[in-house]
Amino acid sequence: MDSHQNNTDCCKWKGIQCNHQTGHVILLDLRSLDTDTQFLKGAINLTSLIHLQYIQHLDFSNNYFMSNHIPEAIGSFTNLKYLNLSSSGFSWRIPFQLGNLSLLRYLDLGRNFLQGPVPFQIGNLRQLQYIDLEGNYLSGEIPFQLSNLKRLQYLDLGGNSLSGAIPFQLSNLNRLQYLNLGGNSLSGEIPFQLKNLKRLQYLHLAENALSGSIPFRNGDLPNLQTLRISGNLDIEAEDSEWLSNLHSLTTLELRSLHNLSTSRHWLQAINTLIPNLIELRLVDCSLSDINIKSLFHPRSNYSTSLTVLDLSSNLLTSSPFQLLFNFSLHLQELYLEENDIALSSFLYPDFPSLNILDLSWNNLTSSVFEGNFNFGSKLRELHLYNCSLTDRSFPVSYASTINSSSPLVILDLSSNLLKSSTMFYWLMNCTTNLQTLYLSHNKLEGPIPDGFGKVMNSLEHFDASRNRLQGKIPSFFGNMCRLHTLDLSFNKLDGEISHFFQNSSWCNKHLFQSLHLSYNQITGKIPKSITLLSELKYLFLEGNSLEGNVTESHLSNFSKLDHLDLSHNSLSLRFVSSWVPPFQVTTLRLASCKLGPSFPRWLQTQNSLRELDISDNELNDSVPVWFWNKLQTLSGLNMSHNNLNGAIPDIPLKLLYRPSIILNANQFEGALPSFLLQASWHIQLLNLSRNKLSKAIPACLKNFTVMSEKRINRSETERLIYGYDTSYWEIYSPSVSLDYRLDITWVWKGVEHVFRDPQMNLKSIDLSSNNLTGEIPQEIVHLVGMVSLNLSRNNLNGEIPSEIGNLSSLESLDLSRNHLHGRIPSSLTQLDFLGKLDLSYNSLSGRIPLGRHFQTFGASSFEGNIDLCGEQLNKSCPEDYSTAKPEAGTEKDGDDSVFYEALYTSIGVGFCVGFWGLIGPILIWKPWRIVYLRFLNKFTN
Repeated sequence: MDSHQNNTDCCKWKGIQCNHQTGHVILLDLRSLDTDTQFLKGAINLTSLIHLQYIQHLDFSNNYFMSNHIPEAIGSFTNLKYLNLSSSGFSWRIPFQLGNLSLLRYLDLGRNFLQGPVPFQIGNLRQLQYIDLEGNYLSGEIPFQLSNLKRLQYLDLGGNSLSGAIPFQLSNLNRLQYLNLGGNSLSGEIPFQLKNLKRLQYLHLAENALSGSIPFRNGDLPNLQTLRISGNLDIEAEDSEWLSNLHSLTTLELRSLHNLSTSRHWLQAINTLIPNLIELRLVDCSLSDINIKSLFHPRSNYSTSLTVLDLSSNLLTSSPFQLLFNFSLHLQELYLEENDIALSSFLYPDFPSLNILDLSWNNLTSSVFEGNFNFGSKLRELHLYNCSLTDRSFPVSYASTINSSSPLVILDLSSNLLKSSTMFYWLMNCTTNLQTLYLSHNKLEGPIPDGFGKVMNSLEHFDASRNRLQGKIPSFFGNMCRLHTLDLSFNKLDGEISHFFQNSSWCNKHLFQSLHLSYNQITGKIPKSITLLSELKYLFLEGNSLEGNVTESHLSNFSKLDHLDLSHNSLSLRFVSSWVPPFQVTTLRLASCKLGPSFPRWLQTQNSLRELDISDNELNDSVPVWFWNKLQTLSGLNMSHNNLNGAIPDIPLKLLYRPSIILNANQFEGALPSFLLQASWHIQLLNLSRNKLSKAIPACLKNFTVMSEKRINRSETERLIYGYDTSYWEIYSPSVSLDYRLDITWVWKGVEHVFRDPQMNLKSIDLSSNNLTGEIPQEIVHLVGMVSLNLSRNNLNGEIPSEIGNLSSLESLDLSRNHLHGRIPSSLTQLDFLGKLDLSYNSLSGRIPLGRHFQTFGASSFEGNIDLCGEQLNKSCPEDYSTAKPEAGTEKDGDDSVFYEALYTSIGVGFCVGFWGLIGPILIWKPWRIVYLRFLNKFTN
């Protein structure tokens, strides 16, 4: 900081306070008060403050120390009474040594990237009055030891991933006034003991998985002012009596209570409360028009206090505006998004105090802005996202229906069906005071009119991305003196980029922070006049046809740069080896640029990197050891398609995030680095294919615990992979959108395929096309959450693990072109999601298993295994001959035996009948016997 000079007394520095008698530093306050422009950034080593043994107050909040962790040495500051590290990008775990700070009264670690459990040692801090851990990634159960904090008044654990039951011991916190446990994964019932929190004013239990009944009865929690609950709760008449008698309640939020619509007692209780409520949110409660009529019936008590009403995600079909007549006078915020409202025109009473109206996700297909468009004179925000709006909804002939001097400052028309450029003329005639305009994800065509920049000179944030805009990049944006953020990405704009920078006054150069021109058809060289934008934080130019050199002089003025993306252009990055960039970026994407042949040494100066893509950069060098240490704080690394060589060193690392590591198509050699397999217990994606790696796959592969999780939290995973954090973007760049894809390259039958399915990206291992030997480790079957596994084109031997069917999330499996032998495990037939299978060109034998959908895989999945047989190969198995023929013979022999048995029987019977029919009478009848004997005598003579 400017006041921190070595030749001055540090006690006179800004943010530092000393004890007047001893001279010891007792206060260090480096918080950022203006998060838009003034904040500390980069690496910070809290351990360096270890000598400040007498410090009592430490505040580093609202800064940007991305990828730093809270050191264990924090427990040495035993005189601390106040510790605030909130909203500063700290990651990893909360050190349990915090339990040593016995004098601590105030603890705020909220809105960071902290993971792991809440240390139970915090329960030792008996002086604590305030705890805020909200907005992190904390997991595990809430430690019941927090109930030891008898002085605690404020406890915020919301917005994490905490699980288990709510500890009933929290009822011992008899001074507690604020309790937020919302936005977690808590389950079980609400402990009835919480009724003992007599001083509680704020209770937030919504957005969990709680069940059972509401345990509170009349007289419980008498001072409650805010109540937020949701989930599969049983609401009963007794509960409604308790609710209706909360006379201090001013804020009520009921979310996802689908039985609310059928509970007459609860609807009556809410109706009773309305006159005193300031904020009412009944979200996703299956409410119909009839329910709303009963709540806001004209005979209801007239409300002068209700200012915020949220009826989002219900089943409303007709216009609810007439129903709100008694509340329209003072209503300031009205949220009706995601209903079934279909409006032909806005016919409703005047809302003279309305500031915010959200009708997003409704079907507003007709001319919404025709005729009676009169929300009142104070409307500042209008959200019409995804409302099926067309050009007919904004006729220019009705432009006078909105006063051009209206106070509307935020208008969201994104994700509609707008097509014609007449939309811009409507805006120019109607909304000239706009500060934020969202037009993204429409079908807008043609150029942006030249007059747009002159008329809309109040715009601060403009997003027209993902349309079909054509023509040259408008240069008038540099003359819009209040513009902060411009996003024209994913359009068809052309022309030279120098036209955009050089033909403008750039009167907004001291304000302009974010420029998105990605994926257009822009050509030419990046001019050095780009340095005019000295406040630039986000520069996205990827996916164009830019060419030429980028040197240090192009970036010399970007001291605040945070995101830089020049990928997929024909740019050559020519930096001297001693260059030290003036910035500390968190995201750097230079894919398909010419950065090589030497590995960029200047990356060593970047201490805040979260995501790095230097793939296809013509690098022909070894990777220095210092670089691998940066993996500790990266959430995404792509160095594929280069000529990087040498071994990946075996260094002790703990990866703080859930990283995606893509190093395929290089010349890396040696064994698989154990730190990737032992320390990277949070790894999301690992691609080391098409290298020269050798030796066996370590058994510690099972340490990939993220891949051992069957449940995929997509929003959390993407936020960790891409470094995207909603709270961060709200603070630093209100309209930045990250459109970066993290693709998987999959070699299938010798052909390279690219998968862009997010499910494929989440949990994948690709070690194909190396020289790996040995057996497939049995431990791999523990990775039950893995989606894709590719070990093809190696020298693996042994058998396929018999329990591989445990990988129940597996969608793709490639073990082809190895030396695997033995039978195909029958457990593979249990993989219901398996869509791609290749076991070809091994030494597998026996019958191919049948079952479920396994027989749908064709012959190509099994070819090249001489001893394999079965229906899929249309090849009989040896046992078919040894068992099938005898069976056929037996059947034939059985038929013959019946025939011969009948034949022999008939012969026997015939012989007996014939013999005894002739001989019997001779023996018995004397005259025949005399004749027969005379015949014999003659015959012998």
